[in-house]
Amino acid sequence: MAHVAAHELGAAAYAVKAVRAVAPAGSSDAAGSAECRWQRDQLPEGVRALVLDDQRRRNDLCWSAFDC
Repeated sequence: MAHVAAHELGAAAYAVKAVRAVAPAGSSDAAGSAECRWQRDQLPEGVRALVLDDQRRRNDLCWSAFDC
């Protein structure tokens, strides 16, 4: 859990960034997109719309991690 509401996307964005970094050459975008989609699949329905909206609004601040 984030200690500041604005930080809650950080761990998710870092995970996407890490997956991209360790993916085989030429597949980093696909690997990052797969991680992003997997994360979204784990979201409970009660918060899904709120998280997706936050991802859209702050995607540029999060290295475009949520372009998936």
